[in-house]
Amino acid sequence: MSNETTPAISARGLTKRFDDFTAVDQVSFDVRRGEIFGFLGPNGSGKTTTIRMMLGLMRPSQGTIQVLGLPVDGDSTQIHPRVGYMSQRFSLYNDLTVFQNLRFYGMAYGLSGSDLNARIQEALEKSGLVGQERTKTRDLSGGWRQRLALNAAILHRPEILFLDEPTAGVDPISRRDFWDLLYRQVAGGVTVFVTTHYMDEAEHCHRLAFIQRGQIIAYGSPQEIKLEKMVGQVLEIEPSDAIQAIQVLREAQISGQLPVDEVELYGSLVHVVAPEVQAHLPDIESRLRQAGIDPGSMAVIEPSLEDVFIACMR
Repeated sequence: MSNETTPAISARGLTKRFDDFTAVDQVSFDVRRGEIFGFLGPNGSGKTTTIRMMLGLMRPSQGTIQVLGLPVDGDSTQIHPRVGYMSQRFSLYNDLTVFQNLRFYGMAYGLSGSDLNARIQEALEKSGLVGQERTKTRDLSGGWRQRLALNAAILHRPEILFLDEPTAGVDPISRRDFWDLLYRQVAGGVTVFVTTHYMDEAEHCHRLAFIQRGQIIAYGSPQEIKLEKMVGQVLEIEPSDAIQAIQVLREAQISGQLPVDEVELYGSLVHVVAPEVQAHLPDIESRLRQAGIDPGSMAVIEPSLEDVFIACMR
């Protein structure tokens, strides 16, 4: 039986093979109740396959997984009423209206009658779609479809919410509003398991796992991962021409003239990663000036989660 001390999700040696290809390879982790757990990795790393196994939509080749204290092995019957799922495509039917989508999902989760109608009205209010009940879902913007999909997924008030890249393709304001909605769910006791490509979102998760080629390569809170996995220091440069600066510094890195681990572009900034990176500052400044680039401000900074993620992926 599940209780408050039992992890919301517990995976041990979880593996999924497709013929000779191993999509998920000996993955183990726990998700605590009432936390936002982020699952990060590049496309094809095994994120969606892992979610599908946790939902009972796909049977593992090996290993075990429990959701809310219940064993899951290709059967979603027991956990289905207690979890919500929002896929990459927002899990909506574009030819149905806003109201029809909510009604469909409510009935699929076992709601009916006055309870269903009350939940639909609540969802419309939460998503800001009151008055848009007859609008076809395909006519909504990405941000509004996202809000509708989330409210459809939580219509039955699940204990765990699975979100597979829920903010892909929506604008920054909609992303921020979406995370505000998630925090309200967590404040109400809901556990959230979310995959994302956005490092700023990952910073807001309570704990994370990095997955690459089906294997977990980092696991813990954002701060723990930074401390344990970041090798070297980060020098942040604000040059007059970031693109040209990247080219100059990478050429020097590749040729071995500049012995640093990473040279990465961050918008208009450049990050250089190396042990004792401060020692390379005069050489970096000299190379940039010789190329006609003003180095601008240069400072050793605390590594961002994106710095750590790139270092882990490589």
